[in-house]
Amino acid sequence: MSYTNGLDDPTLYFNTKLYTGNGSTQSITGVGFQPDWTWIKERNGSSGHVLIDSVRGVDKVIRSNQDGAESTDDDCITSFDTDGYSLGDDIKTNESASFTYVGWSWLAGGTASSNTDGSITSTVSANTTSGFSIVSYTGNGTAGATVGHGLSSVPEFILVKGRSVASTNWKAQHVSTGTNVGVLNANNAFASDSTTFNNTLPTSSVFTIGTESSTNTNSGTYIAYCFHSVKGFSKFGSYTGNGSTDGTFIYTGFKPAFVITKCSSNAENWDMFDNKRNTFNVVDKILKPSASNGESTFTTMDFVSNGFKHRNSDAEFNLSGRTYIYMAFAENPFVTSTGIPTTAR
Repeated sequence: MSYTNGLDDPTLYFNTKLYTGNGSTQSITGVGFQPDWTWIKERNGSSGHVLIDSVRGVDKVIRSNQDGAESTDDDCITSFDTDGYSLGDDIKTNESASFTYVGWSWLAGGTASSNTDGSITSTVSANTTSGFSIVSYTGNGTAGATVGHGLSSVPEFILVKGRSVASTNWKAQHVSTGTNVGVLNANNAFASDSTTFNNTLPTSSVFTIGTESSTNTNSGTYIAYCFHSVKGFSKFGSYTGNGSTDGTFIYTGFKPAFVITKCSSNAENWDMFDNKRNTFNVVDKILKPSASNGESTFTTMDFVSNGFKHRNSDAEFNLSGRTYIYMAFAENPFVTSTGIPTTAR
């Protein structure tokens, strides 16, 4: 088992930070790197999700729980810093001291560059070591247009959001659902959709878009987040529910730090879990990308040394016979490059 380029320490590429608002300004440190993408959610209040990346700029906000166009907010995140990020006084990211927040951050490739691999020239910040890229492009309204993603392998999970086009859903393509398409800001099942990604799977250099306004209106601007699995760091896959409180076990090859699940075969919520809001099993603190609601509590799963295991039979997570997809990022690889195994929680 081999890991290279620092993936013995996944926190060099992904990390979760918890903090308390102060209603003024503050710097969130301890991330371990200068983020290129940070996703923040108020835990005990109804302020919606805030997603900011270095390609669009720190004053450009999109919301996973809304279909609206990008807004300009210069007081949510004011800068990405060498060990985290600085906040203004916006209530969505830094309300008074009675409000708590979680921020998930990823490292891409820093300053973006032009990519001409596709028929549409894109602007890309890519980290080929961790299998993550941020892709900005302008649509041309042409079915079958292609966009370069900057990764060295085929993306296994792609999220696209219209920046300038109002009322456009977040569209998702996942390796386990083929050409079926999901909606991050709703609970829809993944379904056949020939116009979003042109009924075409991505390649090692490009992804394909159709004529749907969520991905390719002429002159519309878009942002895409692209991922592929990296051994010991990230995993994108699926599982079948067994309907038992001694639930389905999902092998990832690492102890998870962050997991998102979604029933792809039926209309159920997307759900987000991490190792900072739950520091021990059972993992029961849930946030939903499609909702502005605060954190809810429900006995759901255990994070174990090599994956996660469900502890309920609820239809949202583990109903017998249903198909579920997931994306997961590591706290520790199951075994490091030096042969050191991770420990259970």
